[in-house]
Amino acid sequence: MNLPARVRVTRPPLPLAPALKAAAGRLCPDAPEALTGAALAIAGGGVIGAHLRWEGGEAANVETGWRGRGIEEALAQAVSG
Repeated sequence: MNLPARVRVTRPPLPLAPALKAAAGRLCPDAPEALTGAALAIAGGGVIGAHLRWEGGEAANVETGWRGRGIEEALAQAVSG
């Protein structure tokens, strides 16, 4: 999958570190504390996208300026893998 040059997608270990948890919570505010999966898109040292899964649900969001560049698909693929 082709992503913008400065974007990388990662699957951080769970539970999320406090800084990552705060960034993911900003993007997906309805996500609960207990996650079963997470994928984050990072650019310039900041989290620009998140796809989070938990028992019975999931949420995904990418910052407005980054949408439509393949990041959503890369996040979905990463959280599934």
